[in-house]
Amino acid sequence: MPSILSPDQRAAFERDGYVVVRGLFDAEETGLLRTAMETDPAIREHFYNRRDAQGAATKMVTWNHPGDSVYGLAARSLRMVDTMEDLLGGEVYHYHSKLTAKEPYEGGAWEWHQDYGYWYNNGCLFPLMASAMIALDRTTRANGCLQVLKGSHLMGRIDHGLLDGQQVGADLARVEEARKVAETVHAEMEPGDALFFHCNTLHRSDQNRSPDRRWTLICCYNAARNNPYREHHHPRYTPLAKVPDAAVRQAGLKFSDEAHKAAFLKRATDPAELTKRGSATYSSGAR
Repeated sequence: MPSILSPDQRAAFERDGYVVVRGLFDAEETGLLRTAMETDPAIREHFYNRRDAQGAATKMVTWNHPGDSVYGLAARSLRMVDTMEDLLGGEVYHYHSKLTAKEPYEGGAWEWHQDYGYWYNNGCLFPLMASAMIALDRTTRANGCLQVLKGSHLMGRIDHGLLDGQQVGADLARVEEARKVAETVHAEMEPGDALFFHCNTLHRSDQNRSPDRRWTLICCYNAARNNPYREHHHPRYTPLAKVPDAAVRQAGLKFSDEAHKAAFLKRATDPAELTKRGSATYSSGAR
């Protein structure tokens, strides 16, 4: 199956560092993914909190290998994998997936950062990596939708450091300069929409102070030829078995099995090389 992106969407990704695909998963498929996130015991057992500088928490779950659950099949589906292979120029593998759950009135913010700001320190030599964020709920400005800095992937990797709270953020002085010349876009999405974004695209989000929760499923991929040169908390190249798009609906409400539990991370992990930076460069703002 070829990429699901049109030529215009493909060009937008190259130019802007992101593209939104409306209705990537239909209402039935999105309902299965949402219910699995809400009720799968493996998900519930592996929640951890990631707090912002004000102490507000985003609940998260992270798993390294996709497995055969309905959400694992979504990550392995042709519409996801073939599109990522088109964007990254060759074979990809599943780097990890995660649920980010911002609860009503209390979901935390995220600082400006690039994913490659983390993944570089995991031993990935090249920024041949990208993610797809799937909206499980309606995501709006009010409930803390993702914000992206348009075209910021063209800046290359920016220095990152540990911030107040529990997050790692990009050099705020450089981010502020970038914001003067690049547009900040609020990626508002309906359930089933997906945002594909480059690993060097700067992004953040506000706290959720609305009565509506904001849950998203994020599937991250690395190019097979970008195999990390050392062991770390996410996998080295692992061949990815693609499945037809229909597999998601055919699976129904299929949970992770017992053998897959080892794929879940027990807590958030920061790159060992990153140390707390001074307030002159790094600020305790809000993703």
